[in-house]
Amino acid sequence: MPFNNLTPILEVENMDKTITFYESILDFKCIGREGNDWAIVEKDDVQLMFSPRLFQDTYPNTYMTGSLYIRTDNIDVIWQILKDKVSVCYPIENFEYGMREFCIYDINGYRLQFGQETKIN
Repeated sequence: MPFNNLTPILEVENMDKTITFYESILDFKCIGREGNDWAIVEKDDVQLMFSPRLFQDTYPNTYMTGSLYIRTDNIDVIWQILKDKVSVCYPIENFEYGMREFCIYDINGYRLQFGQETKIN
């Protein structure tokens, strides 16, 4: 039983502002949209879908207890491009488990981590 891919769906406050953030800051492209009902953005092999807030009365803020982890081969270049344009959760750093990574917040408060494997000596 193979799984082919995973496309997270994130609830957002404002569809237009969210798409603008992902297109202008992160260089994604909106490849589908149905008004404010849903949208899908894509960059290389990464896709994200957005939906309006479905349970806003029960959960007034957008939230996710985890983060979205995006692997890359150009971590230092991406850091230089993004670091002054976004809210940084933690700056670029080498970790003992063999990854160089940093984490930012999107405009809805979701954490986006970017990572690249490092050579462990």
